[in-house]
Amino acid sequence: MTDAAFALSLRGVTKQFGSTVALDGAQFDVRAGTLHALLGENGAGKTTLMRLAFGMLRPDAGTIEAGGTARHWRSSADAIAAGIGMVHQHFLLVPAMTVAENVSLGDRGLFRGFDPRVAADRVRRIGAETGLVLDPAARVADLPVGAQQRLEIIKALARDAKILILDEPTAVLSAAESQELYSWLRSFVTRGCTAVLITHKVREALAIADDVTVLRRGRAVLSGRPRELAESAVIAAMIGSAATDEVQLPAAGSTAGVSVISLQHVSMTDGRGVHRLRDVSMEVCAGEIVGIAGVEGSGQHELLRVLAGRLAPDGGGVRLPARIGFVPEDRLRDALIPTMTLVENLALKEAGSARGSVRWTSYEARALGTIRKHDVHTSGVCSLASALSGGNQQKFVLGRELEGSPDALVVENPTRGLDIRATSRVLAELRSARASGVAVAMYSSDLDEVLSIADRMIVCFDGRATDTPVEADAVARALLGLS
Repeated sequence: MTDAAFALSLRGVTKQFGSTVALDGAQFDVRAGTLHALLGENGAGKTTLMRLAFGMLRPDAGTIEAGGTARHWRSSADAIAAGIGMVHQHFLLVPAMTVAENVSLGDRGLFRGFDPRVAADRVRRIGAETGLVLDPAARVADLPVGAQQRLEIIKALARDAKILILDEPTAVLSAAESQELYSWLRSFVTRGCTAVLITHKVREALAIADDVTVLRRGRAVLSGRPRELAESAVIAAMIGSAATDEVQLPAAGSTAGVSVISLQHVSMTDGRGVHRLRDVSMEVCAGEIVGIAGVEGSGQHELLRVLAGRLAPDGGGVRLPARIGFVPEDRLRDALIPTMTLVENLALKEAGSARGSVRWTSYEARALGTIRKHDVHTSGVCSLASALSGGNQQKFVLGRELEGSPDALVVENPTRGLDIRATSRVLAELRSARASGVAVAMYSSDLDEVLSIADRMIVCFDGRATDTPVEADAVARALLGLS
């Protein structure tokens, strides 16, 4: 195949950050008019490779070609002008602005020429074409994380991208939303465009992609067509054949103890007058995992924050323990300050109750203990949170919230953006917390994942929470309000 047949090609690419080698002579060729899945463990170099392709970073060595032409990006603006768009896993949005304003921020020229009606029409047009429908006038800060993900995709499409790079785009989407996105991606490449999908979901990648490449330790170790690759071979390439036995999903099953969290007839209305919770009564007991499911906008996110003590309801009774850990789904917005060190981020856990001088030596020891216990890959406790891969950031947040054995733990999409081994480890951590008597409430947009570990299920629909059997069919019906 000639180089001109490749929409995107990176050859012999090397990138180093200090003493850390992120890419070591990586090669990545994407055929024009195809959907190419890029797989690998957290820290394998996937996002770094695609940031080079998008002009966010410059390679230390190697070449980048787009459409068979050598490229030397000065910035992402050059890549965008060449028809490359990238949807980032961690959103690049301005929360105080509307959907239409965020889409228009990347336009050339002065923002004072912004026309709200034209911008709104563009958002509606893209929504009609893709199924990624958003209210142009909605403020981004008020959007749930799934809607913010859709907005990032709309932003890229508004720049007329012909090569679209998506970094974990379905991490926070429901199964139905993911299928809609995949259907659109198929139509996108059918029109002659090209897409690169960074994902940890091996089975979905093999089902949807035309080609697959696996990165491991900064090198491409496997490439091919899905029909030619066995799932086991892809997993082995990702994590190493010697480690495949470590990847196991924890089984459900426990003996629940006393009630730790109790809600009685709780209701809540948001600032726009929308009823988010309606007469919700539920308990979470010691030594159990209560799974929570709900399609976007059903009230599950508000329910989780009430359970974690982060949101006060308008009415009803709430009984919470003194020590509650909380892992939100958007770690960079709600759990970490990227420009702070890991020590400082651990100290944030107690910022509201701490008094007197800060005992940094103690925090350093605790941060080191968290890093070691939860297998966080980092150069040290003084590393900035932004220097960690997404998976290692998530492991650190979970470890911080589990430190000191809290009475309850509330987790929201805890495996978002994690690879197979890290996902297995996180679910095992939750199972271990349950075994030690912690009351765990867990929401996941991946229904199979939450069903694999939950002892009881609560399904949210239209602000109401319903006890549902831990069965896929029963939960699916409840998600649609058919129970």
